[in-house]
Formats: sequence, structure tokens, C-alpha cells
Amino acid sequence: MDESEIIIEKLLVQRDFYLNTLKHLDFELIMEPTEKEIENIEKLQLVTIDQIKKIEQEIAFLSSNKSQ
Repeated sequence: MDESEIIIEKLLVQRDFYLNTLKHLDFELIMEPTEKEIENIEKLQLVTIDQIKKIEQEIAFLSSNKSQ
């Protein structure tokens, strides 16, 4: 396993963590949160989705460099 494969594996673990976080945030929304809690959850969801996008871009970049 070369260095880029190790980095990709770590990025996949991070991505899985963020995806799990999104599931928990969705669950929190069905638990009758207050307006302030809903606002905070929605902010966290946006930040989490942004992190997932960054990770997926990095994985795509590393994967494309690896295949060259």
C-alpha cells in the first residue's frame, strides 16, 4: 500500500464519520427540537456537508493522480 492509498483510506474514514454525524443530526431533528436547536442543527449539517465535499474532492484528486 503506497502513501496515497493510506491517505485515501484515512479520508474515507473521515468521510464515514461525517456521514454518521449527518444521520445523528437528522435524528435530532425528529426529536422535537426548539427553534434554536433546529437552527444549530441546520448550521452543523451545512458545515458537515461542506466537509464531506472537501474530502470527496481530495479523494478524487488523489485517485486521479494515482492512475496517471
